Amino acid sequence: MWRKGTVIGLPQAWGQAQVCDVELEDRNILRALAYVPLVGLPQVGDTVLLTGATVARGLGTGGYLMVVAIPDRLPPDPVPGPGHIVKARYTPLQYMTMGADEQESPWHLTLAEADSIDGMPVVVADLHSALPAVVAAIRARNPKARIAYIMDDGGALPVWFSRICSSLTDAGHILGTITARQAFGGELETVNMHTALLAAKQVWHADIAVVSQGPGNLGTGTTWGFSGTSVGEAINAVNVLGGRAIGLLRMSNADARSRHFGLSHHSVTALTRVALSPAVCPVPVFCDDGEGTLDRLVPGDVRELLAGQLAALFACDHLTRLDVCTHGLREAFADSPVTLQTMGRGFEEDPLAFLAAGVAGYAAADMVAQS
Repeated sequence: MWRKGTVIGLPQAWGQAQVCDVELEDRNILRALAYVPLVGLPQVGDTVLLTGATVARGLGTGGYLMVVAIPDRLPPDPVPGPGHIVKARYTPLQYMTMGADEQESPWHLTLAEADSIDGMPVVVADLHSALPAVVAAIRARNPKARIAYIMDDGGALPVWFSRICSSLTDAGHILGTITARQAFGGELETVNMHTALLAAKQVWHADIAVVSQGPGNLGTGTTWGFSGTSVGEAINAVNVLGGRAIGLLRMSNADARSRHFGLSHHSVTALTRVALSPAVCPVPVFCDDGEGTLDRLVPGDVRELLAGQLAALFACDHLTRLDVCTHGLREAFADSPVTLQTMGRGFEEDPLAFLAAGVAGYAAADMVAQS
């Protein structure tokens, strides 16, 4: 779905993303998103070419018109620089960048023979929305921890779409983003998950890495048709490189879909059938947080269902259960520069989702303290 429009307002921006109010030729006014490194910085009055299939289908995360070009005011040619890696390859907006591991990179020699992440804990999550809760929990346990975020390509390809990454980086809560495989726009770019993990440890000297796909994950309601299978692939990469894999359990006490209620089938499939190597899986133990016990936030019938789901999960012999107290997480989340939200729900609406992410962060920080 192609459209042409005129920019009439610039209501919001973060990082390299600019939101535009655009009046279309049929006089409708809609929101559009421009990635400045690709198309330049829009100005009021610009004519813009747009695509909008996701808007037409009413999708949530992807529900912007996308600015493809500002044809009457093209951006200047980029200054020639090193790098020959092309991401979003052979699409109209393919992006050329320098990979941390390629020959022209200043880190090439560091990564050329690198083969280990030296026991670095790596939290592997299905959903991008888990990231701020994980980071908040790590920082509550260890405020000086050096945290690298690795974004895989199962969701958004440009990291510029993520307000979470922009806010956490600006606040100094993470070192930045490493974009792996076809994802692009990170402070470091890498060819695959293995080199992303190596760059986190050997280039940034991270204490902990957090891995997830970008915003806008894909699921089809089938056993295998979801982008979160990458969780299992990342766990395998962590173990190949000598790291300590932490499988963040995707949980919810508010998701209306039975396959995601309690323990999500995404976690079960990715951890037991895609991951073929060990992972520690933290499980929240509800503790007093100063405002009453957190177990009151998660109804008893949900906890009963969850107990059965977890018993089945940990029948898998390469997974290790780690019970972690939730004490202090509410306060840690309140200190985050990012408001917690998943599928449109905040902490009070879906506490289990964020408590599960928080205890994974606690577990990672504790591993660093014990090393």
